[in-house]
Amino acid sequence: MEHGDSSLVKPKLGLMGAAMNAMALIAPGAFLWITFQLQAAATAPSGASVASDLWAGIALALGICFLTALSYSELARIYPEAGFASCAYFAEKAFLDARKEKVSGPTSLARIAKLITGWAAHLFYWVYPGVMVAMMATLISYIYTQFTGRTLSVADLTVIGVVFTIVTGYIAYRGVTGSTVTAIWINIIQWVTLVIFTVLAIWYRLANPQHVTQWAFSGGLDIIRIHSFQGVLVQSTIAILILVGFESCTALASETKEPQTTIPKAIIISLVVQGLLAYLFQYFGANFMISDKLAAGTGASAVTGMAAAAASSAPIGDLAKLIGNSLFHGFGFALMITMAITVAIAVVGTTLSCMNTAMRVSAGMAEDRELPSSLGFIHTKYITPHVSLMTLILVTSVIAAVGVRSVVGLVGITLASNLGTFILYGLTCIWTIVAFKDREDFNILKHGVIPTLGIIANIVMTVGILYLYIVGNADAKSEARICFMIAGGWALISAIYVATTTIRKTYRLKMISGMIRPEQLNVVIQALKEDDCILGMTVTKVKGFGRQKGNLGEDSHSDKISFIPKVRVDVVVKEWDVAQIMDVMSEAARTGNVGDGKIFVVDASEAMRIRTGEKGVWAI
Repeated sequence: MEHGDSSLVKPKLGLMGAAMNAMALIAPGAFLWITFQLQAAATAPSGASVASDLWAGIALALGICFLTALSYSELARIYPEAGFASCAYFAEKAFLDARKEKVSGPTSLARIAKLITGWAAHLFYWVYPGVMVAMMATLISYIYTQFTGRTLSVADLTVIGVVFTIVTGYIAYRGVTGSTVTAIWINIIQWVTLVIFTVLAIWYRLANPQHVTQWAFSGGLDIIRIHSFQGVLVQSTIAILILVGFESCTALASETKEPQTTIPKAIIISLVVQGLLAYLFQYFGANFMISDKLAAGTGASAVTGMAAAAASSAPIGDLAKLIGNSLFHGFGFALMITMAITVAIAVVGTTLSCMNTAMRVSAGMAEDRELPSSLGFIHTKYITPHVSLMTLILVTSVIAAVGVRSVVGLVGITLASNLGTFILYGLTCIWTIVAFKDREDFNILKHGVIPTLGIIANIVMTVGILYLYIVGNADAKSEARICFMIAGGWALISAIYVATTTIRKTYRLKMISGMIRPEQLNVVIQALKEDDCILGMTVTKVKGFGRQKGNLGEDSHSDKISFIPKVRVDVVVKEWDVAQIMDVMSEAARTGNVGDGKIFVVDASEAMRIRTGEKGVWAI
């Protein structure tokens, strides 16, 4: 099994770098502005508002995320070599270890687990950037309208989305170091903004400069208490969407120093800081200041309080106006625009972080031969999977174009990403149980109870979201239809690709030729024998030279060519086994010195066993 870990990739990230990349994806500065209106407008299937359980729903969603995060951290601890493939590697390795196997076969449970996990991961990570790009275009449209009084067309929003995608993709293309620096600054900017906003919101309530008599909540306890269990469940199905991303640092394992200890810590730290500290604090402050002074609409359609937050296109912007105008004498518009700009910066961070994760998961699966090999190409200068990134930019632009057309389109693509999220999280909890059940360090709480609760919670969230939208009105059904079209289309494409490549890899033959040091021959033979990789081989004494032109000493830069004695080892195998045999052969033949040799793979178009006349794979 390949790890999606190229020799070009060097570990540069510490704990702060890994955690900051994950925190950028969670991005509370972006989602407070984007999702507060959705949560304020949330209703039960009966149509009754459940806005009063907004904060409690976030608390429940956060608890569910911690169940999944603990499972991720445990898998990251025992599989630090996962590299780019991340969750897909966890899935396969868990079954291989449980069955005491070294490699997965075409129809093995290990491979099936990996493929399902990879499908869900791509549905999440490849659709999510499109969602954020559409939201960015919508935010820019809101700011534009505030300044000009005019609205942008769908074509304008589409162009904005494409430009934003290319710019963010270029930052990701420049490599993980540049992305991490960007993520750090984005996190700092949004934290400062959120703290200032929340403190001012609480100050507004306590100072009451507008002499409010009717508040949305009677006090702090009224905000955090449960008003109805149904309301908490409905709110949690929305709120959990704003907390995903803590696991993204697992795809940076190849680029992280001491990943065995660093990645598990980064997973938990990112969720604690962004979820427990940032989200709960800022949402408390926003709810605390909502009163009848928050208004939306005119005439007979005018509403106030939480109903106004549900009706507004940007309720947090409206609250910022109230704060600035009442506490700072007319500074409301400037405060709102300033906050909107920081939200835009936060959206850059979450889009960038998801792009970093998405292209690495694709590259990892490509190196594991489950996606086209070109998606695994690593840029030699910036050490990024640049082909995956270019493909991702194209897909993101298309998905964003669907999202900017209408609210229905935006919710539809969001649902598709969320569906992939919950399936991925639930599967990861399952793989945790599989991976640890026979290990000596098995712990009933960490590896039994917690992942089981995580499985149940993610199933409930998935069913809950689908139920709420399937039983809804015409718009809700259209949103669900977009979700199913994206998820189903990706599933169909994946199934066709897997089926065709599996047949090809099972019945097509390849010849692997290794030019190695003569003294390493027995080591290579023994390694191949122990891994049960081959049924035969041909060994030939040869001479040759490589980049050093055969000069391995002080004259290594000489123009003189010397032929060095080598041994050529030829084996004919099924295409399915090529990667494993190359891994085993290279590990056994490697001394770390110049002149270790090369391995070549060529097609073996046909084969025949002379004695029986058997052809193809049956001949070997």
